[in-house]
Amino acid sequence: MTLQDQTGVAFRPAERIATLGVSEILQIGAKAAAMKRAGRPVIILGAGEPDFDTPEHVKQAAAEAMARGETKYTALDGTPALKAAIVEKFKRENGLDYTVAEITVATGAKQVLYNAMMATLDPGDEVIIPTPCWTSYFDIVRIAGGVPVAVPCDGAQGFRLQPEALAAAITPKTHWLMLNSPSNPTGAAYAEADYRPLLEVLRAHPQVWLMVDDMYEHICYEGFRFTTPAALEPRLKGRILTVNGVSKAYAMTGWRIGYAGGPEALIKAMAVVQSQSTSCPCSISQAAALAALTGPQDLLPERAADFQRRRDLVVAGLNAIPGITCRLPEGAFYTFADCSGLIGATTPEGGTIASDRDFCAWLLETAEVAMVPGAAFGLSPYFRISYATSEAELREALARITAACARLTRD
Repeated sequence: MTLQDQTGVAFRPAERIATLGVSEILQIGAKAAAMKRAGRPVIILGAGEPDFDTPEHVKQAAAEAMARGETKYTALDGTPALKAAIVEKFKRENGLDYTVAEITVATGAKQVLYNAMMATLDPGDEVIIPTPCWTSYFDIVRIAGGVPVAVPCDGAQGFRLQPEALAAAITPKTHWLMLNSPSNPTGAAYAEADYRPLLEVLRAHPQVWLMVDDMYEHICYEGFRFTTPAALEPRLKGRILTVNGVSKAYAMTGWRIGYAGGPEALIKAMAVVQSQSTSCPCSISQAAALAALTGPQDLLPERAADFQRRRDLVVAGLNAIPGITCRLPEGAFYTFADCSGLIGATTPEGGTIASDRDFCAWLLETAEVAMVPGAAFGLSPYFRISYATSEAELREALARITAACARLTRD
């Protein structure tokens, strides 16, 4: 692909990104935001960030760090104080023992994932990714020269990878398996009984490493007990990277701090990648993350309970719409609803809903509700709603979706 700038000079992007594009989630969000700026009352249900504010004690810690002059470069992949707090967090909450040398801190969990892939993948190495999944997984693997291997996991499977499917997907080129629990986009989570058979498969394939994305750890519902693979199977701990961060639990998306625990050799290799990209994370953000991890934790169950009320509202509202079915998620703040009952329907304008992308595009234009089609996450015909917004907006959005779907005609 060659592009021309305003001077007529040809620009050719690197082959590694030539087939990639900006996230479809961001594209939908940008279009919806433009509609709002134009005066249309769009409700945006696509954002993957909590609507809560960062806790006051965290913001205060950042201000105090600035006042102390902590505005210089820090250690490459995390301050000693923050790494020590992460070690304690893993021990306290997950039953995991790491040393400081087995901890990395980066500019968001996305950079942790990127560092790991860049540090370990050679051209042609395969990474197994259960779908639907967060859209960045595939492109990070591709940029690093790897080959993403999608393993579809539909609603009948609870959107969870099954051991038989994992075993069938492993080849001599498989280097990683990526798991996310609770999941973006489905909210599905792996309990101990779900993980155990998968870990048994991995034990039989010592060349396969496991990257587990625990970002939504503290947003679980109805007594669902969160667990993480490295704690369940210590014999695999030496080839597991456990990724987490402060973005979702503490409403710190803009602070950009992610972290991980893993084998020291892997952590050192990831530091090499980070040293040639961003270098250290923001010093002030690290001070804020330290306060989040070591300060009061009582807000976590309170916010999870708030999200659960919103989840129940959205799931009930979607399931009341003919043609839509929605599974009850165990965690995160997303619903992933099946709209197969509306595929093939005719719109009042005379168009046809031929796909989940068509459905979401039509709702944005006619009902002024922005959602993300399941195709963006690798599984159709579904759509994702983020309920990280007020109950009032959610009720209004559901009313609009219900009224719009009632105007569709089906044979």
